[in-house]
Amino acid sequence: MPDELIYLDNHSTTRCDPRVADAMLPFLLDSYGNPHSSTHAAGHAAAAAIDEALRQIAEHLGGAKEEWIITSGATESTNLALLGHCLHPRNRKRHIVTAVTEHPAVLDPIEMLRREGFRVTVLGVDANGQIDEGQFADTLTDDTGIVSLMLANNEIGSLHPLKPLIEIAHQRDIPVHTDATQAVGRVAIDVADLKVDLLSCSAHKFYGPKGVGLLYCRRQGRLTRIQPRLFGGGQQRRVRPGTMNPAAIAGMATALHLCTEGLSAENQRIATLRQRLWEGLVQRIPGLEINGPALDSQSRVAGNLNVMFPGVEGEALMLASPQLAVSSGSACNSLDAVASHVLLGIGRSEPQARSSLRIGIGRFNTVDEIDRAITMLADAYEQMRRFG
Repeated sequence: MPDELIYLDNHSTTRCDPRVADAMLPFLLDSYGNPHSSTHAAGHAAAAAIDEALRQIAEHLGGAKEEWIITSGATESTNLALLGHCLHPRNRKRHIVTAVTEHPAVLDPIEMLRREGFRVTVLGVDANGQIDEGQFADTLTDDTGIVSLMLANNEIGSLHPLKPLIEIAHQRDIPVHTDATQAVGRVAIDVADLKVDLLSCSAHKFYGPKGVGLLYCRRQGRLTRIQPRLFGGGQQRRVRPGTMNPAAIAGMATALHLCTEGLSAENQRIATLRQRLWEGLVQRIPGLEINGPALDSQSRVAGNLNVMFPGVEGEALMLASPQLAVSSGSACNSLDAVASHVLLGIGRSEPQARSSLRIGIGRFNTVDEIDRAITMLADAYEQMRRFG
């Protein structure tokens, strides 16, 4: 990455922490045994490392280590959760409930299930990206087989108050899946306290390596059935077969530990940088508006800032600031020339959505970078407005 680039796109991905890379290296160079080789010491050592990593993951996120399934990332985890549950031969209910602001990793497999004959209810949200509890309760029926609602939104950073919604669903014996990709490592999570049945996340969102993630699948008390989507091996209780990657798994566990350690203080530091960025932009650019919850709200993750820049296209503003890495929405949709479905979902018009940028502040950002980002964005905006 060029030294002069200021990286403020930490919702798309985060830099792998050097301490995470250090934890991974031994499993790439020395302890490289196949963890499923049970006939020699190298395999035993790799298997033991994975078992220890799963123990750490359960310690930080709750649940039992046997309830955590290693995947290639949140997209696979979400597909496995939704398709694996809904298409299980013993799950005969055909109604799914989700929200308009969900990530495509949720909406796309649900759309596939709709084509297979499932009935889908997509709930609207308010200007802060929140679901109305009463509307949610009224949507549930005796035929509702699963609810999927994200814990933290990937564009506007809004945190769903999931706990009461899960309680409402459980009163009708309906399991709940949550896409926690943007929440893990940013807010404290205990799956046992949350009482969620299925949870998805990716390591690369919390300073771990790409290509590895987690699916929590409750086995204690409420058994959540999952039909495997891959075949060809007996690994991970046959739910998700394939040779496991000790280096990536150890890196993910280390990354999670580093995030959990001092989480409150780090969130305060990041929130202070975000406030500095917002105040600096407001001083230079009249008419700026925040998309989603207020910055002083407890309903927004600390590093998120989604801003509407009046009178300019967000994509054009990014092009005019080539030394600044930000985005106009989900990285998964960056090739599609469409307005953000999240911003449209919270009531923004298409021109307003197209005028917005998503900024994600993270662990490695500094005060100096924030100040330079203010100058870059403000100078680019003023130049675009001047020359139209």
